[in-house]
Amino acid sequence: RVAMEASELWVGFVGAGRMAGGLVRGLLQAGKVPASNILASAPSDKNLDAWRELGCRTTHCNLEVVHRSTLVFLATKPHILPGVLEEIRPAVGSHHIVVSLVAGVTIQTLQRLLPPWTKVLRIMPNLPCVVQAGAMVFSRGSNAGDEEAALLKSLLSSCGLCEEVPESYIDIHTGLSGSGVAYVYLFAEALAEGAVKMGMPGALASRIAAQTLLGAAKMLLETGEHPAKLRGDVCTPGGTTIYALHQLEKGALRATVMDAVEAATNRACDMAKD
Repeated sequence: RVAMEASELWVGFVGAGRMAGGLVRGLLQAGKVPASNILASAPSDKNLDAWRELGCRTTHCNLEVVHRSTLVFLATKPHILPGVLEEIRPAVGSHHIVVSLVAGVTIQTLQRLLPPWTKVLRIMPNLPCVVQAGAMVFSRGSNAGDEEAALLKSLLSSCGLCEEVPESYIDIHTGLSGSGVAYVYLFAEALAEGAVKMGMPGALASRIAAQTLLGAAKMLLETGEHPAKLRGDVCTPGGTTIYALHQLEKGALRATVMDAVEAATNRACDMAKD
């Protein structure tokens, strides 16, 4: 049985990049797992120093992570993962839960490269997990049950929104949220530059643009209203907003963003086939 108490859970990270580090910060800030129960591996000390500063244990040995952990996160680069799985496969037991953060590697591939009994889950986070405001989805393999799914969701909810989905949605999530963060940054930049054009200092414009996006997102989440309803609430007949929206419609903003999500999703699908 998987231990549900945070103090009893031993968590390992094979790979110690920025996204994995963001998840760890969320777990620590929420008190989900003690730092002393977390062990991370990487080939060099380049990324491990930051983990040591958080109080986590580190190693250069992937096998040590597996031996000392119950919940093992795979956080390597995609091209490195097959070799890592070959290395750790002999150490993976029936008590392990293996969770992959690696883009483009399917659950089917993970299950094929690991022992047949392995409880495998796959998650796709996004960059704001680093500030505990991420959007994550996860899917489970054939041997992972409700208990494993509940444990993962409980842990990752400390890093932002976390939803279980069919695996086919993971590539869509990549196009919507993983890459979508960049679309929002581009929009925020354009908002601020518009204000600069009209005479506002750049630093102030950037802060107001960011807060505008934050407030709009919070209203979407907390009210549960459709975006079109909230957009309509801002518009008054003959007012400033409807004039601005008309310009956005002439620029085909909605169609362009939809095309961007489609392009990123298709690319994610292609990467999974490579």
